[in-house]
Amino acid sequence: MAAADSPSSALQRRDLCSRGIRLAGKMRSDVVDLLDTYVERQGLDASLSVAAVEGVPTAAVERWDEQTGTQRLLENLAAYRAFRVLLAQMLEEQREQLGEADAPLGRALASVLLQVSAFAYHLEELLRLESRGPPSEERAVPPPTPHLGLFERKLRGLGVLRELAQWAVRSVRDLRQLAKPGTGSSSAPSPAESP
Repeated sequence: MAAADSPSSALQRRDLCSRGIRLAGKMRSDVVDLLDTYVERQGLDASLSVAAVEGVPTAAVERWDEQTGTQRLLENLAAYRAFRVLLAQMLEEQREQLGEADAPLGRALASVLLQVSAFAYHLEELLRLESRGPPSEERAVPPPTPHLGLFERKLRGLGVLRELAQWAVRSVRDLRQLAKPGTGSSSAPSPAESP
């Protein structure tokens, strides 16, 4: 782990974290816009409560302040890999349901899907820098979705987008924590540093 602790590695980590924070902030902004469009185009009520959706990683975490940098990166990567699959499913369903009738929604979904893919790649780069290669892709694939009715699919999509927005917020916090001087992949922050 000596390489991960060198001054050039620390500088590179801070640079990657800063870029990741910007990517996550932009992604969150776009997801919030997409949520508004999605609710409107799908004829949903924005105040609808959606139960936890199977296969959707939750951003909330117990004992956040006890996680190491590597744990944070691994959880983020697993989440964004899962979101990549979920958003691709949503995009396919949207095309089947509406065809080209709602091209703006399809373009917005495709744009967020690209951002999620780019962010997952960015997290892989950070893991490589921390002298730990990213885990294989197969572990992040959510279980196949059951056959859902149209309304259930709309609700699942709403749940996916809401949780993705929460993950973007968590990712910013995780990357800020990782960018702090002296915060390597193996050190856990002190309780006073929790969000």
